[in-house]
Amino acid sequence: MKDPQVKKLIDAEKKRQKKVVNLIASENYVSNDVLEALGSELTNKYAEGYAGKRYYGGNEVTDKIELLAISRALELFKLAPAEWHVNVQPLSGSPANLAVYAALVPPGGKIMGMSLDHGGHLTHGHKVSFTGKIWNQIPYGIDPITEVINYDQILEQAINEKPNVIVAGYTAYPRTINWAKLREIASASGALLMVDMSHIAGLVAGEAYPSPFPYADIVTTTTHKTLRGPRSAMIFAKKDSRELEKKIDKAVFPGLQGGPHLNQIAAIAVALKEAASPSFKKYAAQVVRNAKVLADELTRRGWRLISGGTDSHLILVDTWMTGVPNDKGVGGVTGKIASDALEADGIIVNKNAIPFDSRPPMDPSGIRLGSAAETTRGKKEKDFKKIAERIDAILKKSAKK
Repeated sequence: MKDPQVKKLIDAEKKRQKKVVNLIASENYVSNDVLEALGSELTNKYAEGYAGKRYYGGNEVTDKIELLAISRALELFKLAPAEWHVNVQPLSGSPANLAVYAALVPPGGKIMGMSLDHGGHLTHGHKVSFTGKIWNQIPYGIDPITEVINYDQILEQAINEKPNVIVAGYTAYPRTINWAKLREIASASGALLMVDMSHIAGLVAGEAYPSPFPYADIVTTTTHKTLRGPRSAMIFAKKDSRELEKKIDKAVFPGLQGGPHLNQIAAIAVALKEAASPSFKKYAAQVVRNAKVLADELTRRGWRLISGGTDSHLILVDTWMTGVPNDKGVGGVTGKIASDALEADGIIVNKNAIPFDSRPPMDPSGIRLGSAAETTRGKKEKDFKKIAERIDAILKKSAKK
């Protein structure tokens, strides 16, 4: 690279990534093949429209790339092309969700999504997101006692509110989701069931987590978390008389985007092929095993985990009300203090609100941990036991300050 300033910064980031323990639940490490696709000459090509229906010439190669990504996506998740459609053009997860709502929910309509502080995402209708400004969120949450989803409560709420769409799949909910129950709720209330499987897509692909596809009408996902691909997204839509797929395609282009990023789409295709390999299935299973070990070890050391543990790759830890009591009778480690202390010792996490949190979002009561990135680096159960030991020591030291 001829730009020394940018090269120096890239080299610095490479060095930073190599020396830390990365427990960010929404991050992972891509293969060299994915990086090669992202940095390819496909960056140079404009391709407004869809394969076979472009507004620019010179797309005979790029059409093949997009169709390859589509076919690999359907094959990976065991979907029949006659029954499911996939759009691989969304630039990221947030615009993918926005496209679904724009296609299927009238302005002012109702999106029933999990509250942000209970584990939902901004784009599930939260008021600070455009999804909460154009549409009305009907928030649901977890049971205050069990800290897991109470499907009977959601059913009652959905029947009373009659939302246009129910959004499932979360950003900080560690337990298995009962897709069949949510299907029943959506059918009973006349709503579409949309699953945002961004966090668990790789686990679903690797058969380490139940698939939502037998139950959902629409499935959105990013491709860069447990799926271990580029920072991009996909939208799957069930094919039937409602023509959901046609409406969604029009919402993506020309509704929200212009030309797709073909380098991203090629990188998606590479990642999907990798995820179809036997080694990826072993990887997904190891991700869950590692997360469970981390959860068990932290619990054994006195830290309270939301819902008591995990069934996936992520863990939500209450650092404020548990741990080593200070003179106020609580753990005294806020999410920000915990995150900063861990980063100073080379462990990267994110501060995170916990359900019914009384603290502000920028300094909440917890942290979120994930096992996917370090599992990619080859870490096993014994390594995560050591990581738990380090986390415990760092947080207890912070609590005494």
